[in-house]
Amino acid sequence: MTIDLRDVMKGVHSDWAYKQLEGAHDGVIDVKVEEVSGEWRNLISIKTLRDVSFDGQWHQLKVGSNLEVTLEK
Repeated sequence: MTIDLRDVMKGVHSDWAYKQLEGAHDGVIDVKVEEVSGEWRNLISIKTLRDVSFDGQWHQLKVGSNLEVTLEK
């Protein structure tokens, strides 16, 4: 299995360009950082994933002191 990660910032290109990129890949994962009550939160959501069931909700990530990233429970 090969995983190819591409970073694409929304709002730079046309909607058509994003649809073409999404259609050419097996999955699209959205990542965002937001501030809530003075605290920064790192969030991840699966937007599309071919042939696999998933929940598209936002999940908080925990970044450890060694930069290891895990899902917050």
